[in-house]
Amino acid sequence: MLKVAVVGATGYTGEELVKILASHSKVKITSLTAKIDKPQKIQELFPSLMGRINMVCELPNEEKVAKAADLIFLALPHRVSMEVSPKFLKKKKRVIDLSADYRLPKGIYKKWYSAVHKDSAGLNIAVYGLPELNREKIKTARLIANPGCYPTSILLGLAPLFKNNIADASLLIADSKTGITGAGRRPDISLSFAEVSGNLKAYKVHSHQHSPEIDQVLSKLAKREISAVFVPHLIPMNRGILSTIYVRVKKPINTAKVIELYKAAYAKEPFVKVLSEGSFPQIKDVTGTNFCYLGIKVDTKKGLCIIVSAIDNLTKGAAGQAVQNMNIMYGFNEKEGLCL
Repeated sequence: MLKVAVVGATGYTGEELVKILASHSKVKITSLTAKIDKPQKIQELFPSLMGRINMVCELPNEEKVAKAADLIFLALPHRVSMEVSPKFLKKKKRVIDLSADYRLPKGIYKKWYSAVHKDSAGLNIAVYGLPELNREKIKTARLIANPGCYPTSILLGLAPLFKNNIADASLLIADSKTGITGAGRRPDISLSFAEVSGNLKAYKVHSHQHSPEIDQVLSKLAKREISAVFVPHLIPMNRGILSTIYVRVKKPINTAKVIELYKAAYAKEPFVKVLSEGSFPQIKDVTGTNFCYLGIKVDTKKGLCIIVSAIDNLTKGAAGQAVQNMNIMYGFNEKEGLCL
């Protein structure tokens, strides 16, 4: 059994990780830690875990965590993981980081996260953990930079077009809606029930910190600089992301041909489902799963491809994808612990 630890076990993502790992047949959770008032049983913090796991969530202690586990999941805030990860890597532990700390080069990270990155060595070895694009590198990685939730929905929606040199990025717009858990478990008046209920708002318009992550991966696929217009919105629901993506195509192509291209691209991917022509995903289709559903429509007159992508921000957008990466790293069935 693989011994795993979750550092930051009481956030939304940490809670989701514990739930998935508690049902995983190949792993044993040996350490749970978080910044809490006092040590407390995890099943008392999250009663849905009653009968599934009996373990105390303790205060952070890197030495103790490293002795207890071989793989450490970091479900920590941005700017915190880069302080913690090197301590585990020095002890020859493998790390899956769910923050943004290892997704971007130093200069870009400083610009978007207002902090100087402190772990150059970690940045040099980190592998971007989007399995559909980086599976072979993930297999041998010591440090995984788990992708952001918005980028996951958008990149999976665009990758086949850019890989096949069909997308014309002179027009590229991603309009995304997310549930409240995307902001994390933190006190914020703007995230309170009275502010969110019955409301819908755009935020960080074309200035969200996930923008450089999206552009970086698309640029690598296209082998040229790509800059998308990304506009996120907050919707009054707990979880889920629906991204509607508009991209110009370089040559005449119809919906059926693009769907055929996507189905071929994702034929061997266990968690990406390309829907038939005329069908489009809803958030409820993927809630609580590790799936990404894609629906596609081409406006041949305008030369515009429209992709609708749906994921659960806490699973395929975070904890589920992290477990998928773990499965790849250790040669487990990729779907282990992630399929009902």
